[in-house]
Formats: sequence, C-alpha cells, structure tokens
Amino acid sequence: MSSTSTTSPAGSIATSPAEQTGARTDEAAALISGARERIDTLDDRIIGLVQERMAVSAVIQEARITSGGRRVNLSRETAVLGHYRDALGKPGTALAMTLLELCRGRV
Repeated sequence: MSSTSTTSPAGSIATSPAEQTGARTDEAAALISGARERIDTLDDRIIGLVQERMAVSAVIQEARITSGGRRVNLSRETAVLGHYRDALGKPGTALAMTLLELCRGRV
C-alpha cells in the first residue's frame, strides 16, 4: 500500500484508492470501490423507480379527483406505511412517509 500522494497536472492532489475509500489496504479499497459502484447503480435504479411511482400516483390522484373523490386516500397511505414498516422496521416507516410526500399533490 502506498501512502504517498502525487500532484496531478491540474495541481490537485491525487490520493491512492485506499486513501479515497478510508481502507487500510489496496485490496479492501478495491472491494469498497466496486461495492460503491454497485450502490451508485442501485441508487440510480431506486431514483428511477421513485419517479415512476410518482407518475403512477399522479394518474391515480387525477382519476380520484376527476371522479369527485379526494386527492389523498388515508386508508391506502396507512396500508403503505404498514407494508414498509413490516418489511424494513421503523426506518421503513420514515422511508414510506418520504415516498408518500413525494407522491402527493402533483395533480
């Protein structure tokens, strides 16, 4: 493992992969870098799914409002909260609340 830094042509300090990841070895740094790339890919997919969920929610809200109903169906939201809580525990409830907030009021 190298602990030296070099200066890039632009003048910024380039660090080793281990220093960039906080790992103590180059092997661990390589593992972390690969896992971070996978997380970035998953995050992009999650963002896409959230955007898709928002679009579907807008269709539902539009149909409900057009038919004379309310924008929000509280019993449905309670079911969504319970589903996320059951699957992910208490943090799942917070995640569901954020999703519901993102999906409300777009119509």
